[in-house]
Amino acid sequence: MNEAFFRALPKIELHCHLLGTIQRATLAEWVRREGVPVSAAEIEAFYTRGEKPVGVLAVLRLLERRLLRSPDDLHRMTVEYLRAAAQHNIRHAEFFWNPTGTARDSGIGYRQGLQAILRGMADAERDVGISSLLIPAIDREAGARAALEMVGWVVAHPHEKVAGIGIDYNETDHPPELFAEAYAAARAAGLKTTAHAGEFGCPWTHVQTALDVLKVDRLDHAYTLLQNPALCRRVADSGMIVTVVPTNSYYLRTLPKDRWAIDHPIRHMPDAGLRVHPNTDDPTLHLVNGTQAWQKMHVDFGFDAEHIGRFMHAGIDGAWVDESTRQRWHREFEQARLNALADQT
Repeated sequence: MNEAFFRALPKIELHCHLLGTIQRATLAEWVRREGVPVSAAEIEAFYTRGEKPVGVLAVLRLLERRLLRSPDDLHRMTVEYLRAAAQHNIRHAEFFWNPTGTARDSGIGYRQGLQAILRGMADAERDVGISSLLIPAIDREAGARAALEMVGWVVAHPHEKVAGIGIDYNETDHPPELFAEAYAAARAAGLKTTAHAGEFGCPWTHVQTALDVLKVDRLDHAYTLLQNPALCRRVADSGMIVTVVPTNSYYLRTLPKDRWAIDHPIRHMPDAGLRVHPNTDDPTLHLVNGTQAWQKMHVDFGFDAEHIGRFMHAGIDGAWVDESTRQRWHREFEQARLNALADQT
């Protein structure tokens, strides 16, 4: 399976952060516009994936605190991300946005930001045919009170393109149980839920808490599930979709270069029965696109055509869409996958 196959493969994106899609040229333009003292060398480092990549979170905070200044900036980022995704045959995207940081640091209120992003989603669907849903995400570093406030904004301004909530930023000192009240409020309002858990080498207990306390519908990362076989079997038996990121920087930093692809949890998760689905996460900062993220599953981790098909269908099952759309996509995507495979011969 070559690059042409993975580009032709119809794909869904379930795990991508809007601010992590910032185009290099756009970032450089906004640095100049705002007069922020960030050098060309520093920008170069943001878009370099060495053995120890520059922390993505630092770039996201720079955007929130110094560069985002109007709803039009959010609109632009949304359009640029979705248009770029569509070039790699991503047909549907469900992406995260942190409203707390945007409101607190950028001065863009939830309703303003939401309207700008929705406008970008509509523009991209009209222009390139990609459908999308928005997932407002709790900023776990801001604490439980801010999380509950953010969910309140989502509930007060319902929209069919906002199907649920997530949680992101640094998990290490901000375990899932701190946000139980916010997740309960979201569920009570009929919102779907997902959560980053078990990332950055965080303990498998975070994944268990996401399941039992937050009661999520989907899991993001969840790599440390493998450390608890009983919990791993439970998730596997449930059929819950686990969104994974083949360019996750934690394992790039911590695993020996010659063992990275052998020891990476993603390599072993399908064998444990987990339904995984690959994603770009922060595509421009990870130097990866939709084609490359999927190709890595084959080239780096050794998954064959049958596995790739399973991952594709897992993404469809994990998407927060209606059942008729889901079944149509299963049929259409499978035929497209078979056609792409036939073109390999």
